[in-house]
Amino acid sequence: MPPLLTGLPELRLTRVPRVKRFRDIPVARCVHFNQVIVTGPPGAGKSTFIRHLGGWPEEGFVDLSRSGWWRAQALAVRPREVHLGLPFVGREAALALFDDAWLEGYGELRLDRDRIQLPPPRRFLLSVNWRSRFVFEFLLPPPELIDSDRRRRAMKGTHLVDRQIDLNQIRAQVQLFAQVAERFHHHGMQVYLRERIGDEPLRFADAPVAGGN
Repeated sequence: MPPLLTGLPELRLTRVPRVKRFRDIPVARCVHFNQVIVTGPPGAGKSTFIRHLGGWPEEGFVDLSRSGWWRAQALAVRPREVHLGLPFVGREAALALFDDAWLEGYGELRLDRDRIQLPPPRRFLLSVNWRSRFVFEFLLPPPELIDSDRRRRAMKGTHLVDRQIDLNQIRAQVQLFAQVAERFHHHGMQVYLRERIGDEPLRFADAPVAGGN
């Protein structure tokens, strides 16, 4: 039986055949320490993941609707946690999934996949291979687990996003990050998914689109 992410049973995933460990966190054997970018919805455990890795402690933000986001200063130091700005149909500006505009309108907002910019494929021997420079680790716990973790965290008052916790919003956030992960994978970027930081990474079972732009 193929492995599943609890909140995303529709994804066709497979186990990574060979893993190694960075500070007791399992990663694919081909991954280098300074490639890792950790992302996922609020409350997924990204900061904990980065602390365990011994990565860069400051959060970054990347607007995926901007051409050249792969050259952003936020990605210059890795491993690092990043929040993603996503394009939505009918919205000019990208939204992070903790923005008030997304939290208030998430039920009607639809991801505009065609506006997600992607690094160009490598064309020449000496050109930068942006698609292999980064490894995106998508941390996607079950929504119910994120909900309970965030409610416990809210009692400490450490994160403004926890002022409003809605399980349906969390489900939508997990689905959106899964859509981004699929798009990245289909266009030849290095993508892994897991529910919790100690889990072995999963990858998409299908092959990327050859030469995808």
